[in-house]
Amino acid sequence: MKIKSKSILLTLIIIILGVFTACNNNSVKEIKTEELIKNLDNPEYVIIDTREDSLYNGFKDGKAERGGHIKNAIQFSCSWMNYIQDDKFESFAAGKGITKKKTLVFYDTNLDNLNCVSAEFASRGYKVRTYTDFVNYANDKNNPMESFPNFELSVSPQWLNTLLQGGKPETYNNDKFMLFEVSWGPLEKSKGYVQHITGAYHFDTDWIENGPVWNLSDPKVIEQNLLKNGITKDKTVILYSAENQLAAYRVFWALKWAGVQDIRVLDGNLVTWMDAGLPTETKVNTPKPETNFGTQIPADTSVTITTPEQAMEMQQKEGLKLISNRSWDEYTGKVSGYDYIPGKGEPQGAIWGFAGTDSSNVADYYDPDGTLRNPKEIFELWATQNIHQNDKLAFYCGTGWRATVPWFMTQMAGWKNSYIYDGGWNAWQMDSKFPVQKGAPNNMKKPDAKNDYGKANKKPGGSCKA
Repeated sequence: MKIKSKSILLTLIIIILGVFTACNNNSVKEIKTEELIKNLDNPEYVIIDTREDSLYNGFKDGKAERGGHIKNAIQFSCSWMNYIQDDKFESFAAGKGITKKKTLVFYDTNLDNLNCVSAEFASRGYKVRTYTDFVNYANDKNNPMESFPNFELSVSPQWLNTLLQGGKPETYNNDKFMLFEVSWGPLEKSKGYVQHITGAYHFDTDWIENGPVWNLSDPKVIEQNLLKNGITKDKTVILYSAENQLAAYRVFWALKWAGVQDIRVLDGNLVTWMDAGLPTETKVNTPKPETNFGTQIPADTSVTITTPEQAMEMQQKEGLKLISNRSWDEYTGKVSGYDYIPGKGEPQGAIWGFAGTDSSNVADYYDPDGTLRNPKEIFELWATQNIHQNDKLAFYCGTGWRATVPWFMTQMAGWKNSYIYDGGWNAWQMDSKFPVQKGAPNNMKKPDAKNDYGKANKKPGGSCKA
C-alpha cells in the first residue's frame, strides 16, 4: 500500500511539474523599450493600453512627465473583464484588431491590471508580451506618444475625488467648482439623486429644454435656472448621471452654448464611482443662488443648429452632413423610437453614425464597463460611413440627447466643424415640407459597430429621459 501510495504521489508530482513546465514554455515575457519602439508601426504587433480612459486620453500617469498613450496603442482595460460574455470574448477582441496571429504587447503602470488582461489573453492562446516601463518611456521626449487635444473634458473618479477632497487635480486651475447629478425631473422625483456622490447637487434637464420639440429653452429662462442653482460662467462645473449618461452630455453641450468656460463630465456613471470605492450620500445639497452669470446667454452659438430650416439650408449650400445617432430601426423608418413622435424616417440625406439598441441608449459608444469608448474606434467606424474630421457635421437624434455623446467625442479630439442639430427628427417630422428618407440608402446592410460583448440594454418604447 505504501509503495502504491508513493507511486500515485510521484505520478501527481510529475503531472504538476509538467503543467508548470508547459506554463513556463508559454509564459508571458516582457518586452524592452528598444524592441517596443522598433515595432510601433509593425502591423504584426498590437500595442494595448490596459489603463483607465483618462490616462489613455491625456492625463499624466503618476510620475510621468507626459500624458496620453504610446503611439498607435489601442485599449483593453481590466475593468471590462467582468462584463464581457465568455463566448463573445475573442470576437469582441477581433473587432479591435486583436487576433492570435499577431503579437500583443500590453502595458500598464498598475501590475495587477496588467496581469488581469494579459493573463486572460495568454490563457486563450494569444501571443502575449508585457511592457512595465511606461513612466520612463513617457519621460523620454524622443519616444512617440499621442493624446486627445481636449482630453481634460472627460475626468476619472480619481480626478473628481481629488477635487472634492480639496486638492488641485491636473488641468484644474480654478478656485470655484460645482458637482451636479444630472437627470430628468425635479429633485423630489429624481431617482438618480436618491444616492449620489458626496457633495453633488441635482440638475433637472428641464432647466435647459422644454417640449414639445425639446429644444433649448429661451436664453432668459436658462439664465434664471442656472443662476438659481449657483452656476456662472466662471465656475468649473462637473456633471455626471447615476445611470443614463446621456443627460450629463446633453447638459454639457447646453452649458457650453450658454458660456460656462470649464465643464467636465465624469467618465462612466455612479456605478463607476462606487466601483472605485468612493463615497456617496443621501442627504440633499442645496446650491447658493447667484445674481450674475458673467456673460450674455448664449455665448457660444457655434455648437448648435436650432431648426430644420437652418439644417437643410446648410446641408444644401455648405455641404453639411446630417449624422443620425438613432437606432438602426429608427434610421430605416421601422419605428419612430418615441411614444410622442408619430413620424418615421429620417431627414433626406441623413448618414447613420451608429447609436444603440433603441431610443434610450447609444451602446455603440460605450465600453463594456459603461465608460466612454475610445474615440479612435468611433472615428474608424465613421470613416466607413464617409464621416471625416474636416467635414461639416451636425449630429442629431430624436430630441438631442443621444447626439451629444458623439459630438462630445469630437470636442475631445479637437474637431472644429461639429454641431448638434437640436431639433432632431422630432422637429423635422412636424412639418411635411421637409423631405424624408425611409429605408436603408442603397439597401445597405447595418454596419457592424464591433462592440458586441454579449450585453444589451433594451427598453422598447422607452425614452432617453426615462
